[in-house]
Amino acid sequence: MASVINAGPSPGMSADGAKVNMAFIAAIVAVATIGGFMFGYDSGVINGTQEGLEKAFSLSKLGTGLNVGAILIGCAFGAFAAGRLADVWGRRTVMIIASLLFLVSALGTGASHTSMVFIAFRLLGGLGVGAASVLCPVYISEVTPANIRGRLSSVQQIMIITGLTGAFVANYILAHTAGSSTAPFWLGLPAWRWMFWMQTIPAGVFFFSLLAIPESPRYLVAKGKEAEAEKILSRLFGAGQGAGKVAEIRASLASDHHKPKLSDLLDPTTRKVRLIVWAGLVLAVFQQLVGINIVFYYGSVLWQSVGFTEDDSLKINILSGALSILACLATIAVIDKIGRKPLLLIGSAGMAVTLGILTWCFSTATTVNGALHLADNTGVIALFAANAYVVFFNLSWGPVMWVMLGEMFPNQMRGSALAVAGFAQWIANFAISVSFPSMAARSLPMTYGFYALSALVSFFLVQKLVQETRGKELEAMEG
Repeated sequence: MASVINAGPSPGMSADGAKVNMAFIAAIVAVATIGGFMFGYDSGVINGTQEGLEKAFSLSKLGTGLNVGAILIGCAFGAFAAGRLADVWGRRTVMIIASLLFLVSALGTGASHTSMVFIAFRLLGGLGVGAASVLCPVYISEVTPANIRGRLSSVQQIMIITGLTGAFVANYILAHTAGSSTAPFWLGLPAWRWMFWMQTIPAGVFFFSLLAIPESPRYLVAKGKEAEAEKILSRLFGAGQGAGKVAEIRASLASDHHKPKLSDLLDPTTRKVRLIVWAGLVLAVFQQLVGINIVFYYGSVLWQSVGFTEDDSLKINILSGALSILACLATIAVIDKIGRKPLLLIGSAGMAVTLGILTWCFSTATTVNGALHLADNTGVIALFAANAYVVFFNLSWGPVMWVMLGEMFPNQMRGSALAVAGFAQWIANFAISVSFPSMAARSLPMTYGFYALSALVSFFLVQKLVQETRGKELEAMEG
């Protein structure tokens, strides 16, 4: 009997036993997660193009860091603006705008002939990535039943990694076919430019798919469009469920029914930032301080710097992407059973250990003809530790951070809290990514030692600040 009670409702049933429309939910979740794919592709396409950028624009190491990291400034402002605009224009409308930004950015970056023009188009793409990063998970959380919300929201991370891996595969095929990333390809243009132009295909798919899905019912209730919200909720959660859901959402909004605003993030009594907001900021910032995007942005450069060829380095990127997807699938299997917080703690501990091993490996590197070199055995250990680190991240902080940001905040403050957390996440991403080339040039062991220390600190912060959200309805979230 205990096992039956603990099992909870089946995936096709909501927490109160009502039969949900899983086909409809799956379809709109699939569309929303294309935003995750675009997030991943636009972030990962830069990996493998650095040599082409350096030659085309005559870049220094700092210049390379700025061209690689430019997208992240756009991401920060895109996340902040999207979180706020989503409360004004709606989740779906802002995602449609993001899809158009992806398209324009892909065309412009591939055609750029100066560093400043390239950076401008990467900033535009960053606005789209930032918007998708915060709105896709929150949209998914707002249209799915509580008992399977974690599993469906985790699909976002799989699509991010699929996008990254898709970029790695496309980059590898283009570079391998042309001979190198800087060799001429179609129309006599270098392969690295086509790496950016390939993104126009999924960007177009994302735009047209978004036209077929409904607006978030929780946004509609907040805007007073309750009849429209009830219709969508009845289609999602079953006939007769719409009116009750609308009443629950209405009750969860501020008692004075004011429009969502940034000041909702402050405790009305103390006027200090709410603890739940600090918890969200910790999750957002430390997901970047552990250095995961160094693997995705600079992976090929890093592995080449310790003795691997460009061809082998691009293959290692693909391996890392495949392992990431498998780890995310494992997360989907357990996140609604064991919860979010245990996965975060497991991930923090695992990343601290594997990053510590990488720190030791790089400390043994020698310099041969001006380039770093790892002994054969140490190189194997480093490769194993790096991929184990990627697995731990994507088993935990990768998907779980986005799941929690999409669900942990009360309805009234969700858009504003996501704006602030998303902005902080991308600023941290920018700081880590832009600083890596110069930090690594000074000391690769010290750089990875910092990431290892951040992973260790994150373990204790999660223990203290993060509250479990497994199985709770969004209307029951407290701040």
